[in-house]
Amino acid sequence: MFERDRDGGQTAETGGTSAFLGKGSRVTGKLAFEGTVRIEGHVEGEISAQDTLIIGESAVVNAQITGASVVVHGRVTGDITARKRLEIRAPGKLFGNITTPSLVIHEGVIFEGQCSMGGADAQRADKDRKVAFFPKEERADGAALKAHSELAK
Repeated sequence: MFERDRDGGQTAETGGTSAFLGKGSRVTGKLAFEGTVRIEGHVEGEISAQDTLIIGESAVVNAQITGASVVVHGRVTGDITARKRLEIRAPGKLFGNITTPSLVIHEGVIFEGQCSMGGADAQRADKDRKVAFFPKEERADGAALKAHSELAK
């Protein structure tokens, strides 16, 4: 479980992360990270990660999250924007909306929210797109549509 560095000195349970919030830690506010970060504690507020953000199994996060790549193993309540990839692994729970170009949801995960995929260009195109809704009878098969037009005469 623990790895020793080459010098045989301190142990590192984070495996190459530049920041680690351990189990039992509680943080409220606006967090900004460079490099890979792993959270195992409780966080409320906003989280911004320039690289990979890992929400561990014991983590409880109530925050708006932005990161390059985000991996969720714990419980997250709040919206997530992942610039490259979002992965939700069991036993992860996500209650919020997702914006990401690449999404992986493993079996055993709970996700409640909406998902928007695509880059900034796709999001801009979505805002300009007009959607026309038709009454149910106009979407029906040809026979129902023909019967409807016959009744209208």
